[in-house]
Amino acid sequence: MQLAKATKRNPRELAAALVEALNAQPAVQQWVDALEIAGPGFINLRLKPAAKQAVVAEVLAAGSGFGLQPANGHKLMVEFVSANPTGPLHVGHGRQGALGDSICRLFESQGWAVSREFYYNDAGVQIGTLAASTQARLKGLKPGDAAWPESAYNGDYIADIAADFLAGKTVHADDRAFTASGNPDDLDSIRQFAVAYLRHEQDLDLQAFGVQFQNYFLESSLYADGKVDDAVARLTAAGKTYESDGALWLKSTDYG
Repeated sequence: MQLAKATKRNPRELAAALVEALNAQPAVQQWVDALEIAGPGFINLRLKPAAKQAVVAEVLAAGSGFGLQPANGHKLMVEFVSANPTGPLHVGHGRQGALGDSICRLFESQGWAVSREFYYNDAGVQIGTLAASTQARLKGLKPGDAAWPESAYNGDYIADIAADFLAGKTVHADDRAFTASGNPDDLDSIRQFAVAYLRHEQDLDLQAFGVQFQNYFLESSLYADGKVDDAVARLTAAGKTYESDGALWLKSTDYG
């Protein structure tokens, strides 16, 4: 129907021409039982039983390799789950894990070289809150106490982190390890230990779910490498930022 409009031809006449051309094709003669014009110009195609049976035979012969394609030279990086290391994974993260891994497997089956990446937001306000929450637990406070920070994380897992920190334990997260100092006043050690602890817990959950990653990227590395400061400096020098309410802002409204 759309082709008829583009070619300015009667839809049924165009359909008849297409049916005639298709019927001349050997593959159509072998696998198609009938090509029929219906309504204002639709073409209905009815396959022969042998066509369906042939596909079944191919599936059975190929087994788990059915549909797989050879390497095509294309590369793809898929970043998924990427939960903040501030608490245990939840059902929503599980959904993203299943979706992301399925996308990776689909592209891999079609010959793409796929790299799976987990981006950790291990910097910023939420990580400061995690460290402060753990420190409060280390000092004997608990949710509901008058001195308990209003913005603190209240989950029992914070108490577990605090207990292991006091014990000076070492936690492993993918290719990294961190040993707690055990000092309740060492906020930087608390922060690093808490992040590593939760990353380890998340890794275990994902592995149990059958989801694995080739690369773990830490947001904190952007600050350590000076890339964030460099980007901000370049944007400021280009006149793309402004100051307001004691903060530096990007002039995003200049772009719509």
